[in-house]
Amino acid sequence: MGRASARLTRRSGSSFYYAFRLLPAAKRRAIYALYSFCRVVDDCVDEHDGGGEPGLRRWLEEVHRCYAGRPTTELGRDLAEALFQFPIPRGCFEDLVAGCRMDLATCRYRTYDDLRLYCRRVASSVGLASIEIFGYDDPGTREYAVELGMALQLTNILRDVETDAARGRLYLPLEDLERFGVAEGELIAPEPVPREAVQSLLRFQGDRARGQHERARALLPRCDRRAMLPARVMGGIYRELLEEMARRGFPLSGPRVNVPRSRRAWIALRTFALTYLPS
Repeated sequence: MGRASARLTRRSGSSFYYAFRLLPAAKRRAIYALYSFCRVVDDCVDEHDGGGEPGLRRWLEEVHRCYAGRPTTELGRDLAEALFQFPIPRGCFEDLVAGCRMDLATCRYRTYDDLRLYCRRVASSVGLASIEIFGYDDPGTREYAVELGMALQLTNILRDVETDAARGRLYLPLEDLERFGVAEGELIAPEPVPREAVQSLLRFQGDRARGQHERARALLPRCDRRAMLPARVMGGIYRELLEEMARRGFPLSGPRVNVPRSRRAWIALRTFALTYLPS
C-alpha cells in the first residue's frame, strides 16, 4: 500500500518530501496519501483538464467512501489505510475542498481577513490533518498547525504571484494594493524593474509572512517539539524560501524561486540534530 501516493510525492519535487522522510514507515505512507490527495484536488482547479467542480465533488465523495472503508481508487485505498490508523477529522478534507472551490469562484480578496479564510481552508486544514499523523500530546499544538499552515501559504502566495496571475488570480489583498498605491496591472504584467511602491508592497507582504512564521514557532508546545519534527522541517524550508525571495528583491517574473535540494536536506538534518542531539 502507498506506492501511488509515494510516486506522486516524489514526482512533485516538493520541499515536503524531505520532511516526510524523517517519519517511520506507517506514518510516512499516511502522510504521502494525505499529500497526494491535496495535490489531486488542487489540480482540479489549477489544471485545464483537472475536472473543476465535478472533480472536487468526485474526490470528496471518495473521501466519504474512504471513511466507510469502501474506496474505489488506488489513491483512495492509500487514504483509507491512513484513516484506519490515524484519527484525521473528516472536516479537514471538507475544508480543503471548500478552499479549492473558492479558487473556482473567487479571484480577488478585498481584505487580509478574507485571505486568511482562504488560507485556513487550503493550508491550515492540511496542517490539522498532518499533526494527527505525526502525533501530539498538547491540544495547543493544533493552534500551531493552523498558524504554520498560514505561514506556508503566505510564503507560497508571495512566490507565485506570476503563476497565479496567469490563471487570473491575485491573492495579495486589494486593500494592501490601495495602501501602497499599486495597480493590479503592475503585478499581473510587471515591469523588469518594479516601481518603489511595488517593491514596498512586496516587502510588506514578506514581513507579514515572516511574522506568521514566528507566530507559529512561538505557539509550538515544548512537549511536542520532537513529534512535530517534520512540521518544523517544513517551516524551516519555507522560511529559507522566504528569505531567498527577500535576498532577490521578491521577483515578480523570471525563474521560480526555490530552495536547492542540498539546502533542503541540510535544513532537515540541522533540525533533526537540534532536536535529538545533546547540546
